[in-house]
Amino acid sequence: MTVSRETEALEQYASLIRKWNPAINLIAPSTLDEIETRHVADCQQLVKVSREATGSWVDLGSGSGLPGLVVAIGRADLAVTLVESDKRKAAFLRAVVRQLSLSNVRIVTERIEEAIPLNSSNVSARALAPLPLLMSYVARHLAEGGRAWLMKGRNWSSEVDEARRQWRFNLWVHQSETDPDAAILEIADIRHG
Repeated sequence: MTVSRETEALEQYASLIRKWNPAINLIAPSTLDEIETRHVADCQQLVKVSREATGSWVDLGSGSGLPGLVVAIGRADLAVTLVESDKRKAAFLRAVVRQLSLSNVRIVTERIEEAIPLNSSNVSARALAPLPLLMSYVARHLAEGGRAWLMKGRNWSSEVDEARRQWRFNLWVHQSETDPDAAILEIADIRHG
């Protein structure tokens, strides 16, 4: 049986997380055995639901590269920018990009709110901040007419209600296949107020 380049790249990526995690805590140590079944599989859903996305992609607070690197591996047609202010985590991201020869990825090592607006067609985030705060980050870096792809856990519905007090936006909810309480929030037409 032939293994696809994407599958091979995801396996190498998971291996690199395991190798680097003891030094810089990329993911919770208790979830190391679940990288493929929990973290990578979770992010592969994002690749699937955003298959119609085109143009540029910015992943905010990339950390270990979840979901940004999974998107870059699954969607070589997209120019992916990973925004990560932690220099050690950014070094890990650079190592993965180099070892996997991901020519479609660049890394911005700055705080999200201080980076120049990236004007991207697509913006993603996973486990970064509560939705009301996250919306300000997304609005800063999303191009007009663009879409946000936000991976949220069990409190996603109450976070949406809270965010709607300050923000107006269109929302499509994609139920998670890996966690019945989680969802991918597809958000467009964001405006303050």
